[in-house]
Formats: sequence, C-alpha cells, structure tokens
Amino acid sequence: MKFAILGSGAVGGYFGAKLARAGQEVTFIARGAHLEAIRKSGLRVQSAKLGDFEVRAGAESDTAKVGPVDVVLVSVKAYDNPTALPMLVPMIGPDTVVLTLQNGVDSVNEVAAVAGEGHVLGGTTYVATALEGPGLIVQTGVHRSIIFGEVFGDRSLISPRVQAIADVLATADIQVTPVADARVPIWDKFVYLVAFSGFTGASRLAIGHVWKYPQVQEMFYATSREIAAIAKAEGVEISGDRFATLKQYMDHIPPTTRSSLLIDLEQGKRIEVEALQGAAVRRAQKLGVPVPITATLYAVLKAWESGPVKS
Repeated sequence: MKFAILGSGAVGGYFGAKLARAGQEVTFIARGAHLEAIRKSGLRVQSAKLGDFEVRAGAESDTAKVGPVDVVLVSVKAYDNPTALPMLVPMIGPDTVVLTLQNGVDSVNEVAAVAGEGHVLGGTTYVATALEGPGLIVQTGVHRSIIFGEVFGDRSLISPRVQAIADVLATADIQVTPVADARVPIWDKFVYLVAFSGFTGASRLAIGHVWKYPQVQEMFYATSREIAAIAKAEGVEISGDRFATLKQYMDHIPPTTRSSLLIDLEQGKRIEVEALQGAAVRRAQKLGVPVPITATLYAVLKAWESGPVKS
C-alpha cells in the first residue's frame, strides 16, 4: 500500500518507519530540521527492548507533490488541525482512506469536514515514543498498538477496507486490532486520557507522585466516570470491563510515567487541553451532563494552552 504520514513526529513517524521497514511505500509529511534530517540521513528509531532500526523513505512538506495515496495516517497534534488538515486534500483520491489516530473525540469529525465522511476511519493508539531530535524517534516500552475501524455509516461488522489495512499493519510488527465501531476504543481511551493528562498536567508531576494519595485516586476515577457519562449520553457504550482494566493498568503503571500533555508543558510547548478537557466540557454542557472535576482541570490547564504564561 501507498501511505502518507501527516504528522511524522513521535507517533506518526514511528508507525511510518515500521511500515517502511516492512516494504510499504511511505511518504513522511514533515517540515524544518526534521524534514531535512529524514531526507539526508533517513529516519532512525531507537528502542532498547525491540531493537534499533533506520529507514529511508520519501519526505515532503508540500502534499501536492505527494498526490493521491491509499492511506493517510493523521497524527499531528490536535491544535494544529486548522493548518494541517487542509493538507489532506491533494492526497485524497476516490478510494483513499484517512485514518486519524489523534487524541480526543473530535478528530474524526474535523477530518471528515475536510476529507468527507466516506474517506474517514477512526482509531487510537497506545505507544510510548518521543521525537528526541531531527530524524530520531526513541521508544520506551514495547506497546505499539493501533485499534481502529469505521466511525460513519455501517458499524455492524468489520469492513473489508478496515480488515485490508489491518492486515498490512500487522505485517509491519504493529499490534493491530480492527473493530466494527471505532467509537468504542476512542471513548475507552478518552475515559482514561482526560483524567491522566489532567491530573499529571495540573500537578506538574509524574503519576507516581500523586497516585500514592487515596483521595487523588478517588478523584481520578470520578473524572473517568464523568467522561463515561458523556459517552453514554452520546449513545456510545464504552467497553463493559473498562473500569476494571483501567484499575489494573493504574495499579501497575510505572511511577515515572508522564502524560504527553505534561511533557509538552515541561518543554514549553502548546498543549492539547482543548482536544481533551475542553472537548469533554463542551460536550457535557451540550448534553446536560455534570462534569465538575473535568471542568476544574480544564480551568486550571486552559491558561497554559499556548505555552508558558508570560507575566
């Protein structure tokens, strides 16, 4: 398959590199020093547990030079959507699939507004990677999963196009799970991520420093229940065992784990507060669902949306 990676940083760059190593035709959409490094020296992935590798692949900043592809993976930060998503248009042909792996629950609709609902698949990913420098992605841990499926139209069965893409992803050593209704895994992750990013971001601490307090744990799970209530009001039933699996995960999470939102805060970057806490609050207000903890986290983090606050 012919892939384009819109957002070739820590997540998109990692999965694009895996696909390129497996022999798929991949073009990375990048800019600046990262683009030049990929063009000059290739894209390197360092993984202490899975092994290091390097790939050579096409890299462009202008998607008009790429043209239509089979699959576009969208993995830019959600706050970049206004400028990034119009770049999809030159890469969309009659049968192109646009698979968004962005955080939050708004992405599929935002992508569909540009690409058209018929082209869009939704998904989520669990992977611990960081862009450590131009052309260099560092992976910690071994998770490298993508869960995806249809979000518009028929969601009764896994569609043929979802299965076909899943088969290709699997050949690239990606832990892939095709599903009939992608809204479920998207909201399953949202239930966790709003709370996790909110508590680590608001405290400016890795999870271990706050998780030792029972009150924090209680408020964390209460936040997740607020998000689950929004999903239910929207007609999406999260996985029946979601809170059991969430507790199991949180009980064993490495204490040094930081959310990507916290990492961005620490690095003085913009944060995805609008795609996470903001999106939850707006949907809750529209549906009449009370979310007092989520609203508080949103209020605390909102001032940092654009980076460091200047006095």
